[in-house]
Amino acid sequence: MLSVCVYCGSSPGADPAFASAAGEVGRLLAGSGRTLVYGGGRVGLMGAVADAALAAGGRVIGVIPQALVEKEVAHYGLSELRVVGSMHERKALMADLSDGFLALPGGIGTMEEFFEVWTWGQLGLHAKPYGLLNVAGFFDPLLAFLDRLVEQRFVRPEHRAMLLVGGDANGLLAEMEVLRTAYAPKWIDRGSS
Repeated sequence: MLSVCVYCGSSPGADPAFASAAGEVGRLLAGSGRTLVYGGGRVGLMGAVADAALAAGGRVIGVIPQALVEKEVAHYGLSELRVVGSMHERKALMADLSDGFLALPGGIGTMEEFFEVWTWGQLGLHAKPYGLLNVAGFFDPLLAFLDRLVEQRFVRPEHRAMLLVGGDANGLLAEMEVLRTAYAPKWIDRGSS
């Protein structure tokens, strides 16, 4: 896993633990020689993860659509900043550049990007690992909802198990390094429509 895509908020969030965790992730990626791939902003958790990786001597690639360059305040101090034409291009390029995906606390955009890459894994379009860094229990309600999706037979247990979750960034990255996902058909009740 030479590069890790980190999805996280363009806001710092309400809990200082979120920014602290983002900084730790940036330092860990740099310290392990991994490239950080992220959304290219210099504010919020996005800026915290990028700045920490850069300060630790790491390589950081930001990918941002032209329409968000001003809104998300593009980070021009990165190893590489790629400005693309659309969100679709952003997500595809971030996925292509990355060997694994990690979500930190964030909002709708963070969740949308992360769920898309998980969907691609579920469909067998890639076999890259992905995880949620559950900082201060941030993702607990989401995890309960995901378990409910399994209970209600909208998600297969195998697909739920593909999602790694941890509260410790170092441990979660280590798990991601060794995870090898196996494709399982998406459909639970193929013949019952």
